[in-house]
Amino acid sequence: QVQLVESGGGLVQPGGSLRLSCAASGRIFKINDMGWFRQAPAIQREFVATIFSDGNTHYSYSVKGGFTISRDKAKRTVYMEMNPLKPEDRADYYCQQEVVRMGTIYAHSYWGQGTQVTVSS
Repeated sequence: QVQLVESGGGLVQPGGSLRLSCAASGRIFKINDMGWFRQAPAIQREFVATIFSDGNTHYSYSVKGGFTISRDKAKRTVYMEMNPLKPEDRADYYCQQEVVRMGTIYAHSYWGQGTQVTVSS
């Protein structure tokens, strides 16, 4: 069993910042790529950022230059610094990790429960 637990969401004023975290636990052999997605009300879930196992990163055009994704392999945790936040960044944010479980050779995608980010004055 693998679980991802997210934290760090909340209410912030426009121009403010937040740091999201997503920690994996369970019978994990290794974790490949990690990423963040978001879903605003009445809008399809969209890609935000990913960090590959070699440390390279990729961002959606809408957040490039403002959001920073990072990872701590030892802690099995992915982070995302969001600064500056804009009202259009309001959404539920979900982390995703490509996990190879103990005793297996293939990676499977796991998702966090979501954390809400509200940007409002």
